[in-house]
Amino acid sequence: MTAILVDGGFYLKRAKALWGEKTPEDRANELIEYCHRHLKDGHRNNELYRIFYYDCPPATKTVFNPVTQKSDNLEKSDIYKWSTSFQNELKKKRKVALRLGRLSDGQINYMLKYETLKELCSGKRSLESLTQSDLTLTIVQKGVDMKIGLDISSIAFKKQANQIVLIAGDSDFVPAAKLARREGIDFILDPLWSPIKPELFEHIDGLNSKTPKPKAKVAALLEE
Repeated sequence: MTAILVDGGFYLKRAKALWGEKTPEDRANELIEYCHRHLKDGHRNNELYRIFYYDCPPATKTVFNPVTQKSDNLEKSDIYKWSTSFQNELKKKRKVALRLGRLSDGQINYMLKYETLKELCSGKRSLESLTQSDLTLTIVQKGVDMKIGLDISSIAFKKQANQIVLIAGDSDFVPAAKLARREGIDFILDPLWSPIKPELFEHIDGLNSKTPKPKAKVAALLEE
């Protein structure tokens, strides 16, 4: 029995770089199909316990835009509409559980991209030359990592599955992974070809991305 846990924010960024932009329905179908690849073990198909998807509801805050000098209502943005439709599509899927955290309202702001900031500081760019593409919207999630850790612990203690596949890219899962392994769980990490720290290998039972390794050009885009 396999439980698959997906860090939603991480998955959406990697999926866009790997497979391009898609409609909410197509992205949801892609996610389910990708998760099911992890159930194939040679000539045997493992049984799916459940797919847990972790994210936050899309932001609805009104944020000041320093380039346009106007306030942007995020609830009227295309990303709000896309994210809402995507999460609604996932709710319709069999054996999928949405685990939604919350957004930190005080930490939703536009910020300059790193390369733009360097060019401004070196004098290569002027403030007058800034465009919307020089900004990035920073949004801080609350409670997502905790929900992942709690679900890993619950699955392990209740013996609801004997294998956990985590689709994620950071190391915040290490304490929960160590607990699961002590309880006899086979713990697999899928970072979608994102590089991981060498020391993480001692805390997992396997590293497995179920898509061909991206070519150099795509890999460079992923790292950005």
